[in-house]
Amino acid sequence: MTLSEQSSCPCCNGCRGSLRDEVKVQMLLLIAVFLAVLALVFTTGCTRTVLVSESSPIRMGPEVRGKIYTKTADGWQLGDNEVKIPEGWYCVPPSFVEEHK
Repeated sequence: MTLSEQSSCPCCNGCRGSLRDEVKVQMLLLIAVFLAVLALVFTTGCTRTVLVSESSPIRMGPEVRGKIYTKTADGWQLGDNEVKIPEGWYCVPPSFVEEHK
């Protein structure tokens, strides 16, 4: 039997073609899912903030929380608790603060 005789079999009625089409659809679906996951991986962590240079102050954005240093008689002491820094407050580099000795 030749290939054309096999595909014209009345019991198969073109099964080979539909099986190949199903495999193609599944492979295309698998590739699409892989590309979607790959795109999500690369886009979810893409927000990057670069700390500004020593010569420029910055302003706090919304919901900034963290530990802060306070000036005491012994020097700068890191606090134990986290505090919420109000939006709009300025943060300046150490070179902006004049040390009084």
